[in-house]
Amino acid sequence: MNGHNKFYWLILTATALLINACGTTSAASSPTPTTASSSTATHPPALTATQSFTSTPLPTATSIPNPLEISAMRARDYPGSVIVIEDVLDPGVGYNRYYVSYLSEGLKIYALMTVPIGEKPSTGWPVIIFNHGYIPPDVYVTTERYIAYVDLIARSGYIVFRSDYRGHDRSEGVAGGAYSRPDYTIDILNAVASMKLYPDADPDRIGMWGHSMGGYITLRSMVITQDIKAGVIWAGVIASYPDLLYNWRRGPTASPDSSPRPGSWRSTFVETYGSPEENPKFWNSISANSYLTEISGPIQLHHGTADTDVPVEFSETLFYQMLDADEVVELYKYDGDNHNISNYFTTAMQRTIEFFDRYVK
Repeated sequence: MNGHNKFYWLILTATALLINACGTTSAASSPTPTTASSSTATHPPALTATQSFTSTPLPTATSIPNPLEISAMRARDYPGSVIVIEDVLDPGVGYNRYYVSYLSEGLKIYALMTVPIGEKPSTGWPVIIFNHGYIPPDVYVTTERYIAYVDLIARSGYIVFRSDYRGHDRSEGVAGGAYSRPDYTIDILNAVASMKLYPDADPDRIGMWGHSMGGYITLRSMVITQDIKAGVIWAGVIASYPDLLYNWRRGPTASPDSSPRPGSWRSTFVETYGSPEENPKFWNSISANSYLTEISGPIQLHHGTADTDVPVEFSETLFYQMLDADEVVELYKYDGDNHNISNYFTTAMQRTIEFFDRYVK
């Protein structure tokens, strides 16, 4: 797409998002008219953490590299491995289901994989890497959660690959969290590499879907590798690290201005590298948002306005950051809906599949 056409598409996208949409109350019901809002035509109020900072050099901070830095993650190797079918599961409608494994940093990582039934395209089936949100690792089960999400994408003619991440269910390794260390993103980048080796997959048609924490992994993956053609993010933790530091706290008694817990990544990073005001270079270096001009493909964002887990402002801000970077982006907001977009599930999934059909298939 040349620059003129790309600019024209962005204008159309921003204009189209002003149109109200219809949704449904469940994945199984037929559509009923409901009001859904989309992005506003004006920029949202600037969040405190996204304002410009005055740099105060911290000599000790620059001497301590952090593996979360995007440049460091780009410098790593993600070889993946041959995908091993560990068990054949009951099939879905139009697709087979498998319990599989692959390797990431020498760890055996398990995953759920679906493969369409039917005549395989000459280049192989298109692939969607499916990144689930936070589920306590000690209660996570490979074959549970996100069943309807995976089903609808799989029935649309895609291989769906949903990694467990390390430390989840039977996957080897320690579940150390997504925001303080690169482990889960490394597991997903190795999943991408593994799918490129899978004989029934098209290595040139890989997309990525992420929810909540999985949205964070999706955005980071798309600025680290060029192998992902498009991404869809629902209720994503997709803010810059300064925003995560200042404008995101979880729990019923938490507020954005709550003090970070001693020993948390927030406290540790500030103690080690200084605050974003003191050391913006570091905080930018670990934020995927700082690298949007190098993102691998278009992004579609979905967010409920009543989400109490992840602020809708995170999706709004990324939408405008993508536009400022001259990248293709869509944003859909759902009035009064929750973190799982339960009330508008069917509408959001329809938009998701249409987006993947346009940019991946």
